[in-house]
Amino acid sequence: MNRRRTLTLIVYAPALAENEGRTLSIVHGMEQALPGLSLAWRLAEGGHPVALPHRDVWLVEKTEAGGFPIVCNGDARSPVMVSGRVRSGLLSPGGQSQTEIHADLPMDEPSLVAAAALLEGVAEGARAFWGHVSPYGYGSEVARQFRRSPHGPERTPRGLPMINLPEKSSRPEAPYFLGWMNYWSAAGAKAIGFPDPTRDSELLTRARGTPSGGWVVKLTDSPLDYDNPAHLEVLKRTYERFPEIGGRAAS
Repeated sequence: MNRRRTLTLIVYAPALAENEGRTLSIVHGMEQALPGLSLAWRLAEGGHPVALPHRDVWLVEKTEAGGFPIVCNGDARSPVMVSGRVRSGLLSPGGQSQTEIHADLPMDEPSLVAAAALLEGVAEGARAFWGHVSPYGYGSEVARQFRRSPHGPERTPRGLPMINLPEKSSRPEAPYFLGWMNYWSAAGAKAIGFPDPTRDSELLTRARGTPSGGWVVKLTDSPLDYDNPAHLEVLKRTYERFPEIGGRAAS
């Protein structure tokens, strides 16, 4: 996989229980969002795909407390995969463990067209607090934003605000940071004060509501590029609009 041509989708949700049905909702949500997608393979040792003729049964049986193994589309040239992993309470808001649903997709035209629906399908299926879709490389940028010392700088070299580490927050519904496309649950949107019809008119042109009352909000029309000055300005404005993101309102 060419990592630089990859989209990363991550949502943060209440911890999965053993044999829980949310796992199927997540996978079915992805398949419904991306036409032709079938996540009916597992990865064997060495990364080779193995067909799963009874995928749903296998997946429920393999769902353990907190996570589930990788399922994929079996296509080495254009791989799509998803898994769930435990996020320790030591690293999560309120000290409560979560499940982090992680998917990788090629950054091609079908995935870009379906990105909002994919994010919605995974997040709603997981009953997530919040989540995002971002192009490869976002993680190194966000890592520079995390405040690791009370005496550190107020902004990164790119001018983005410093944000607090997730474990410093008591509110799991409040997003840690901004991505390209953002999922905010109904509780998450309320926590940050979205939407305000007056202040959020621009964002609302790139937003869609979800059946559960949440929102999918796209910051820029094309995938977020930190080297694009226009994209960087949108990111700065959005952080300024929502100081609750990254726990900055209480800092």
